[in-house]
Amino acid sequence: MKAVVYDRYGGPEVLSTAEIPIPSPGHEQVLVKVHATSINLSDWECLQGTPLYSRIGGLRTPARQVLGSDIAGTVEAVGSGVTRFQPGDEVYGDNLGLKGGFAEYAVAPESVLALKPDSLTFAQASTLPQAAAIALQGIAGAGASTSILINGAGGGSGSFAIQLAKRAGAHVTAVDNASKLEFMRTLGADEVIDYRARDYTRSGPYDIVLDLVAHRSVFAYRRALVRGGRYRSVGGTTRALLRIATVGALTGVVTGRRIGVLAVKLGPTHFTPLAEQHTAGRLDIHIDRRFTLEDAPEALAYVGEGHALGKVVVVNAPPRRG
Repeated sequence: MKAVVYDRYGGPEVLSTAEIPIPSPGHEQVLVKVHATSINLSDWECLQGTPLYSRIGGLRTPARQVLGSDIAGTVEAVGSGVTRFQPGDEVYGDNLGLKGGFAEYAVAPESVLALKPDSLTFAQASTLPQAAAIALQGIAGAGASTSILINGAGGGSGSFAIQLAKRAGAHVTAVDNASKLEFMRTLGADEVIDYRARDYTRSGPYDIVLDLVAHRSVFAYRRALVRGGRYRSVGGTTRALLRIATVGALTGVVTGRRIGVLAVKLGPTHFTPLAEQHTAGRLDIHIDRRFTLEDAPEALAYVGEGHALGKVVVVNAPPRRG
């Protein structure tokens, strides 16, 4: 089968298209014929091997040959212990543990997959698993009497988080680069900030701060919160995340503000609610661009360099065996 592979950390130039064997599903695994794979910032981090936590399982060389975790496709075969799916089922899920989405076929544990609603295309379904879970858990607690700031709001998770927070009735301030300001307004943001032109940590304070690209000091985040407010980081530099998990937690106790890293719970329970909201017409899925499998390196660069408005999807041509 065709796949986009890499054997060392680096930029898109370390990726190449190759023919590799079709994997076989284990006891509780499913072989998926991949129709679409959306790109998350975690894919870019695992490609580069930075921040350091992206090298878990492969400190010197990548643990997996093929990137791509958020997949959507058709079940090709199932392991002997699989009970929820059968060949022909249309499924989607976050295969973060095994990855393999930038290929014609991928093996995934049964537990990470859900049946794809008929109302979603494969491309749309692939955008949800990781980004939806982050957005849904990141804005928890937002309501009519709360103000929330979302940093990195113009990308995949952020575009969902804006919509969810607005539907909850919160006042939403969205932060990203200047090219994304109008896009964030169309999603419902009440205020938008270009982080290059204005220090968003001085624009509050806010009840909730969801930070998708943490790199500031703990004290700047404390300043951005009301007393009793909550700051949660999902992504960012290793140094920033370590400080948030240690100094941030202590600072929060002393100042009455909750500062920490969001431990995102993954799996169908945490992303299927957004599929239901989209089906009901309450959530928009914005796909900025679609790329072919061969153009996956370009797609990764587009997301990693901060250009994407919402989600970017790699779409496969009809898979071929071999």
